[in-house]
Order: sequence, then C-alpha cells, then structure tokens
Amino acid sequence: MYDQVTLKLNVDPWILSALKEDITSEDVSTNSVMPHPQAGEVDLICKEDGIICGLQVFERVFTLLDEKTTVEFLVQDGAEVHKGQLMAKVHGDIRTLLCGERTALNYLQRMSGIATYTHSVAELLKGTGIKLLDTRKTTPNNRIFEKYAVRIGGGNNHRYNLSDGVLLKDNHIGAAGGVKEAIAAAKEYAPFVRKIEVEVESLDIAEKELSNIITPDKPREITPQLIIEVVSEHYHISVDQMISKTRSSDVAKPRQIAMYLCKNMTESPLDTIGSLLGGRDHSTIIHGIKKVTEEYEKNETTRNMIETIKKKINPN
Repeated sequence: MYDQVTLKLNVDPWILSALKEDITSEDVSTNSVMPHPQAGEVDLICKEDGIICGLQVFERVFTLLDEKTTVEFLVQDGAEVHKGQLMAKVHGDIRTLLCGERTALNYLQRMSGIATYTHSVAELLKGTGIKLLDTRKTTPNNRIFEKYAVRIGGGNNHRYNLSDGVLLKDNHIGAAGGVKEAIAAAKEYAPFVRKIEVEVESLDIAEKELSNIITPDKPREITPQLIIEVVSEHYHISVDQMISKTRSSDVAKPRQIAMYLCKNMTESPLDTIGSLLGGRDHSTIIHGIKKVTEEYEKNETTRNMIETIKKKINPN
C-alpha cells in the first residue's frame, strides 16, 4: 500500500492523467441517460483465479472523481482470489462509478496480472536462495504501479530509475576500457551512497574481474555508509528511500536498525549518523537506537535478523 505522501505526489497525477485520457470533456453515454446524481452500489467480482493487487489504486480512481465515494473491501492486496469471489462493494453516485470503472479496472487487472505471474515464478524459486528481481522494462508512466505489483507477488524491486543506482553494462564497460576502469569512474563520479553493480555474462568473467579488484585478506572497513547500504539491500529498499523523509513502517524500521548498527559497529558520533540518514537530529537517532535495543533484548526474531545483517556487514 502507498503511504499518503507517495499517493498524493506520485500516484494521483498518473491516475488523473489516465482519467483525462478517458474523459476528455464528459462521459456522454452516462450523462445522456442519467442527467442527475443517483446513489447506488456495485460489486467487484473476481473473474479469474489469481493474486489480487491494486485495490488502493482502484479505490483512488473513484475518490478522485468524487470524494464521497466509499469502497468496502473484503480482501486485501496479495490475497489469493478465485473466480466468482466477491472482493469489494463500491458505494456512490452511479454516474461517478460509470465514469471511473474502466480506468479503475484497467489498473486492477494490470497490477493483479503482474502480481499473479510474479507469484507463480516466486513459488518455483522457493528454497533455492535465488531472489527474483524486476527491471526498468515497464509500461511508460506505469512503473510505480507495476513495481508495486512485483513486490505484492513475492518479487523484489531492482533500480526504480536511472538515478537510483549505478548498473554498469557492456556498453559502459567498453567505453571505460574495462570493468576495473568503469568501477573506478563510477566511484569517482557517483555519490558514495549509490550502489554500484556490474552486469557480466558468466560467473567465470565475474571471478576473473573480481580477482583484479579485490585485495585478498584486506580487512573490510566498516563505515556508516556501508551499514546503510547493507541494511537497504537486506530490506529491498533503495538508499534514497532509507534517507528520505518517509515514515512508512517498511522504511522506518530498517532506518532505525541502521541507526542502531552505526552506533554499535562504528565510532561515528550521533550527529554524523543523523546527517548520513537524511539530516535527522540527535534526538531522533537516540530514539531509534533505544527502540531497536529494546526489541533486540526482548524479541528473538529481531535479534536473529540483526545478527544476520551484522554478518553481511562484516563477514570475517
């Protein structure tokens, strides 16, 4: 589910654009037979087995047209649904429901289709240790919806856009003169919080190139920057999300864990940790550390998860 800030700033404009595409001036069909407001109710019924996704977007289409519209959901995103199942009831002006139904269903069908297919592949990969990633090969102007659907289906998001991280491919490597040179150039240019990845054609090439880059037995320097990157990767969020202002739980919890680990694994002062985590103040850092410390002591699941992240940060 999108938080309210993301919904208003990054989701609503695309929904409104889709509605404007479908209603350039008016819904002439509806207005010709129903010139006055008329309260009513419609059912959302599943037409095919799968994983439902996009219910919040489905509802938003109608509330953007008429804020008085209400939706009563009987399922939630990620649920397995079956043909003929009643999933929701929509209440409001019938004219609004007729105007928005096609756009709402387009989003729901597209996102559910992606979630369903992703789920089928994720099930095949269970127990293998392989993570299923998406790409930037998304439908134009639908990336925020399609990448969300991948997560709901059990996949993981890779880069959201070209600014989200460095991914060096054969063209970049060729232009730089080699893998080592391309990585050096990326480190020189990109901000330190940007993750750098290199795409190669085989494991043999990867091992060869890594042997030219990594110095054996050199102790890994543990820095707040490294901790932020590792925690972000562990929770499948970007560094940009980690240092952003969002307070959604799927970002806030990893951020607090990063605060805790920075305090316990480095000598960095709290002000420095706060600066690296989006300019957060001293009291915010203390609160985050205290909260994770309490969970670490009381909750075995949290304790095991933090120890797992520690091993990723310092494998030695």
